[in-house]
Formats: sequence, C-alpha cells, structure tokens
Amino acid sequence: MAATTADRHLSIDAVRGFAVLGILLMNIVGMGLPAFAYIDPTYAGMHGPADLWTWAINNVATDGKMRALFTMLFGASTVLIAERAEGATPGPMQTHYRRMFWLFVFGMIHAYFLWWGDILVCYAVAGLAIFPFRKLDPRVQIAVGAAILVALLAHNAYEAAELSALHAAAAAPGASAAALSAWQAVSLVVAPGQDMAAQQIAGFGGGFMAALRARTQMSLILQLGLEPTDGLPEAIGQMFVGMGLFRLGFFTLRWSSRAYACVIAVGYLVVAPAMAWTTWMIWRANFEPLTLHGWEVWQQIGRPLIALAHASVLLLIIRSGAGQAAVARLAAAGRMAFSNYLMTSIITTLVFCGFGLGLYGKLSRFELLGVVAGVWAFILIWSGPWLARFHYGPFEWAWRSLVRWRPQPFVRGGAKPAAAAA
Repeated sequence: MAATTADRHLSIDAVRGFAVLGILLMNIVGMGLPAFAYIDPTYAGMHGPADLWTWAINNVATDGKMRALFTMLFGASTVLIAERAEGATPGPMQTHYRRMFWLFVFGMIHAYFLWWGDILVCYAVAGLAIFPFRKLDPRVQIAVGAAILVALLAHNAYEAAELSALHAAAAAPGASAAALSAWQAVSLVVAPGQDMAAQQIAGFGGGFMAALRARTQMSLILQLGLEPTDGLPEAIGQMFVGMGLFRLGFFTLRWSSRAYACVIAVGYLVVAPAMAWTTWMIWRANFEPLTLHGWEVWQQIGRPLIALAHASVLLLIIRSGAGQAAVARLAAAGRMAFSNYLMTSIITTLVFCGFGLGLYGKLSRFELLGVVAGVWAFILIWSGPWLARFHYGPFEWAWRSLVRWRPQPFVRGGAKPAAAAA
C-alpha cells in the first residue's frame, strides 16, 4: 500500500487516527469521574476486578503513551507544514504562528466549555518554542528532546523525594507544627480528600453553569499549576523527538522493516515488562499515595518508547498492505484529528454532565469503556463519508480559514484547496 498520496502521507494520517482514538482510553476517566481518579483508581470508579484490570492494562499500554504519540506527530506536522509553506503566502513563519494563535484560542474555549484536560493550549505554547529549531539536524533534535525529557524526569524524581521527606518529618514522633503544616500544604498533590470528589460530582452533575464553574476550577489548576512545570516541558521534549523522527523518515515508512521491528522489541519486550512491574508494585502497595506518585514519576521513561512501538506495529501493517479498509478508516480519522478530538469532548460533555445524560461519577472505570467504544464507532464511521464530501473536517476548515483570514474551499467539487496540512 502506498504510504503517500498527492499531498498527504497515509502513514502519518493512520498513526494520528490511531493516537486520537487511543487518547480517549485515558481521557475518559477524567471526563466521567472525579479528576484524581485518573491518577489513583481507588479514588473513584473502582468497584471490582474488571476495573482493576482496566486500570492496569491502560497503565502499561496507553497512559501517557497515546498522548506522547499524538505530541510527536504534532512536532512532525510542524516541520511538514513549514516545508509546504516555503515560497507561499503566508510563508512558513507566518503560517505557523498564526496556527498557534488560533490553536490557543480553540484550546481555551475547549478547556473552559468542554474538557478541562485540554491539550491544545499546551500544544500552542510548546509550538511557539519548537519552531525556530525545525531545521536542526534531526539527530540533534532527538537528542535535545531526550535531554528535556530526562531533565523533567530528574526534576519530578527530586520533587517526589521532597514529598517523601516532608511526609516523614510530619509523621515523626513529636513533629513540629511547621512540619505538619508543610505536609498538609502539599498533601493534596498526592492525596486529595473525598470532599473534592464530592464537589466535582455536584458541579459536573448539575446544570450548565455549575459544570462551567467546576470545569473552570480544574482548568486553572491544570493550566497554571501542572502544565508549566510538567505538561509543557514534556510536550516540548516529545515534539523535538517527533520533528527528528519525521525528518529521519520514521513516520513515512522510510525505515527498514528490521528497524521498526527493533523499536517494537524495545518497547514490548524491554519497556512494557518494566511498566508492568511498576504497575504491580503500585497494586502491591495498595495504591499508597507516595508509592503511587513515586512510581508514576519513573513510568515517564516508558511513554515515548511504548508509543513508538505501537506506531511501528501500525506502520508495518501499512507497509504489508494488510487490513486496508481498517487503515483507510484510521487515516480518515487522522485527517480529521482536530475535529475528532473536539467532537469527542462535545459528545462526552453531553453524556456526562447534568445538562445531558448526567452520567458523571455514575459509571465504573470498566463501564466507561462502553462510552469509549461508542465514540470510537462514531469517529470511524463519520470521518470517511465526511471527507468524501468535504475537503476538511469542520474544525480543520475553520482553523485553516482563520489562519489564511479567508474562507477556504470546503465542499468537494468546488475549487481545489492548497496542499493539505498533515
């Protein structure tokens, strides 16, 4: 099967479609349950073995991995779109920074009105940082990305050690008031009380304004508290890696089958067993907060490696020509990844919030997979027929039109659009 069409890379589209589907496996927890259940499954939605296994499998295979893959592809697309804008009007720099501005606007609307766990704002800010380095040697790009991720790991490991030291000081006999106060101030990071869960259930289970207030609170915590020190550096590092891998041909099937097999072997035979072991250690500790937090830090190492193993499997399937119908559906979903990401939030908002079906906090972790399956079916069913009639997904069209500051061709059969952005 050809990996490239006239103005698209089928392989990139299919991998992006796979990633946007996979992201929902973890996002669904924060969409349908109190936020800290994303980290600690015992906080909410854990009612039996099925829920435990759902957490364990996702912890090994998808948590952070699908986001890493999506983020690396964002870095790849940054290079690809800049290359296609060379010699055009607007040029690469104007196109990119206009895109990031409007992505930020879309992301803020998304975060406060649909899904507090929005990634678009983080991508827009990270995109500002990576663009000047798009022409570095690809191996240097990968090395820079890896260095950023290692530095983030070291920072988070240091913070985890600090938390443990604060807890030990507060738990020691005769602990001072200062030690107790210091631990109390930071304990919400690893062990928020159930009162927070109750507030979120009441908020998201209420009317539109109640949900808006609850979503605003969570969005501010994420955007002002967590993303600057964790999410943003991770995104920048992964985007650097994605730029380098794209320019080396990883996402466009320019690697040998043996090279992809080596990536799969590292991801599945080395990293995945290590992730499974840390998952077992967390379970064996009965999800004790500091133990959970500590292992969560070290699991960051495996995210991009397992993500690339997942991508390598799909890329080898594409190369073999197997499952062409399934690959075509994934590619259509990937061409409309922006629309599908936002449509996912629109659907789940109506499913979970009180002004919709009101299922927030009422489904177990395993039962949430039913919602995931329904959304996946929608994405895979609507993307192909939509693209048969229209040049772009609806939100892709809006984004491109805003970047170019004029409506772009939309309905097929009209004017031919400029080269499509991957």
